[in-house]
Amino acid sequence: MVPAGPVTGITQSVMFMIAPERESPPTGRAAEARSAFARLNDLLAPEKPGLTPISLAVGEPQHPVPPFVGPVLAANIKDFNRYPANRGTDAFRQAVTAWLSRRYALPRPLDPANEAIVLAGTREGLFLAALAARQHAGERQGKPAILIPNPFYAAYGAGAAAAQCEAHYLPATAQNGFLPDLDSLPDALLARSVAFYLASPANPQGSVADAAYLARLIGLARRFGFMLFADECYSEIYSSTPPPGALEHAGPDYANVVVFNSLSKRSNLAGLRVGFAAGDRSFLDRFIELRNVSAPQVPTPAQAVAIAAYGDEVHVEENRALYNAKFDLADQILGGRYGYKRPAGGFFLWLDVSAYGGGEAAALKLWREAGVRVLPGGYAARTDAQGTNPGERYIRVAMVQDRETTAEALHRLVAVLT
Repeated sequence: MVPAGPVTGITQSVMFMIAPERESPPTGRAAEARSAFARLNDLLAPEKPGLTPISLAVGEPQHPVPPFVGPVLAANIKDFNRYPANRGTDAFRQAVTAWLSRRYALPRPLDPANEAIVLAGTREGLFLAALAARQHAGERQGKPAILIPNPFYAAYGAGAAAAQCEAHYLPATAQNGFLPDLDSLPDALLARSVAFYLASPANPQGSVADAAYLARLIGLARRFGFMLFADECYSEIYSSTPPPGALEHAGPDYANVVVFNSLSKRSNLAGLRVGFAAGDRSFLDRFIELRNVSAPQVPTPAQAVAIAAYGDEVHVEENRALYNAKFDLADQILGGRYGYKRPAGGFFLWLDVSAYGGGEAAALKLWREAGVRVLPGGYAARTDAQGTNPGERYIRVAMVQDRETTAEALHRLVAVLT
């Protein structure tokens, strides 16, 4: 018998290891706390795929790796024997700030010495940023809160939990353009907030925050003293117009704003694990101190690849063209079904399958009858106090496979959900 009473840390981990195997997956709040992909595995594991499987569940780019990656790694392989600086090499930070100046209409060039740092991919940066924000914000008017769009990227919620902040999930629905409704936020909540996460283009809906939205949100961050963490990982995948960036609207001091980006989507280098954070220098000073004791350094050869990648736009344009060709297919094959509308950015479809029992039922049906693996939208969101989950009527479809495979999967989807 496990003794009664609170358990934390190592004790909780040991209990998990010795606890008897569950007979069935957890449900309700316990289920929502788990990885979306663990939940998907639980849902589909008892079933056999009806056709040869095609996975459109994970946002893992399948396009070719840029041709310069191998030669750059080879030329810098000797540096694998060194511990790199946690802040990143001078050359990496210069490459990042130069790219930001080319990509965006910044109020002034960022200082590479103080306003940009390297990350081992943006997931660890977005997670640790919550802890740093809790320290940076100081005393709040009530329990510290972190504001998160709903649906959301799991690292946001994990960071809020680790920082012992209240995660306040803001519904991002069709009614408000799939962005959090800023008018709905009471001053009392904003006054105790330490951070606001915003993904633009959004995962999963592909919505893009325009200049007016960004400027207003930055104004709220400064008025109430919280940080805006702008997750811009999908910034280079768009249909026509480059999405605006938060730093463009942050003024010359970049106060209260940090953007996060990486090579995972832009350059098909998800496995390289290189990203960056840039913006408010006072926050980054605190952030780097936290990373120094808690996060891995990024190998110098990997940073050398990133320097080459941020200096080259040809492979980015080719990558974007591949995604646009697949969205052309979606336009033709899906038409107006499932509320489909070509997203402004990102590489996901966010399809309303409420007519087929909702996201979980549709995902199960697609796997069982067509071998197509997609993510139920409710697994990427949280249920609110009224019992509403803004993702439950949707499925998320990652357009990451090649054109032919994507076409086959979309035709199967339509054949089954008709």
